[in-house]
Amino acid sequence: MQFTISQRFYFDAAHTLQREIEAAGSRRIHGHTYHAEVSVSGPRDPANGMVLDLGFLRLRLEAVREQLDHHLLDEVPDLGTPTLENLCTFIATQLADVHPPVNRVRVWRDALGDSCVLDVL
Repeated sequence: MQFTISQRFYFDAAHTLQREIEAAGSRRIHGHTYHAEVSVSGPRDPANGMVLDLGFLRLRLEAVREQLDHHLLDEVPDLGTPTLENLCTFIATQLADVHPPVNRVRVWRDALGDSCVLDVL
């Protein structure tokens, strides 16, 4: 049997973005509350009944959150342009050594109704 477990976190951050639509507001420094969910899939370990200890995943996500929360995303090393797509990729990359591996990262902004899902293959 295959199980999928997930853990969510949020962070508040500012950024700028160069774009064609809604350009004026996007070019100025502005902020959002972002939400992220990370999923891991695999079989249960027969010894403990878990795919992955969620406490371990929470610790790892807190380390990722610290890199993003109350930061100017334009200045976060290895993030690139602060898009939802790049945030998904950044989070997945920060968790590349988790086992079983992260198979999905979702980042969204409730206030705007925007979201992005990265299915890690």
